[in-house]
Amino acid sequence: MKILTLGSLNFDFVYSVPHVNLEGETISARSLEQKHGGKGLNQAVALARAGAEVFMAGCVGEDGGELVETLRRSGVNSECVRVVEGRSGHAVIQLTDSGANAIVIYGGTNQMVSPEMIDETLARFMPGDYILLQNEISCVAYAIRAAKERGMLVAFNPSPVSEELKGYPLELADVLILNELEGQALAGTPDGAEAGAVLSALVKRFPKASIVLTLGADGAMYRDGACELSCPARRVAVVDTTGAGDTFCGYFLACIMEGRAPAAALNLAARASALAVGRKGAAASIPTRSEVESAVL
Repeated sequence: MKILTLGSLNFDFVYSVPHVNLEGETISARSLEQKHGGKGLNQAVALARAGAEVFMAGCVGEDGGELVETLRRSGVNSECVRVVEGRSGHAVIQLTDSGANAIVIYGGTNQMVSPEMIDETLARFMPGDYILLQNEISCVAYAIRAAKERGMLVAFNPSPVSEELKGYPLELADVLILNELEGQALAGTPDGAEAGAVLSALVKRFPKASIVLTLGADGAMYRDGACELSCPARRVAVVDTTGAGDTFCGYFLACIMEGRAPAAALNLAARASALAVGRKGAAASIPTRSEVESAVL
């Protein structure tokens, strides 16, 4: 069984700041680091480091060679990544001393994914293979429908939240992995709604999907038609939360693809994301499977 991550590839410009700046405020950054990220790249790397057979598809500009090399070094098959005209996507990240972040994304070539590219890529996959999608590229709705028509299993991480989400055929998703804010947006529950209520509303709206609701320091919840679970977060010193959710997503799906029970998948994903928040960077912070399994948490 293979998994295709069709998603974004970004350069991350990480500014260390005393706090996230307010409207109209100018602050000075103590340092600037350039790293590699994008939710698609991060999740592909997490899947590979968790042991899955993972392929990445997406678009980079002629400046994107380092992004592709990061995939290859991490064990991701990058043959489906296209080099197109334009500048690769990038993110501007404010990182505070507490590990919190605020992020602005520029789509760049991530917005040049086309139906033709999707069809050509999906032709390499078989019924029963997985596709993992996020919301940082163009043609997401087309990709969901096309993958289901091929008999693939669709996992979707609705990040970032946008108006376009309302038009996506999410009733076709087999797995939804989302945080509280994303869950509230899809469920239609009010801001601040209790996590259990959000999860119940999601299950009612998407009864055919397995749903994972991540809760940051409060862990994660899972529900499908026959099973309801919760998993605590591991208590660690937070250095940088960038990429922690992507780490969780990749590890969870890798375990499910191995045939492991949801409870075991949640546990390993929680351990992996705990290690990720103790390191700086997005893709660079994602631990290997051996690190996760040997860590004392």
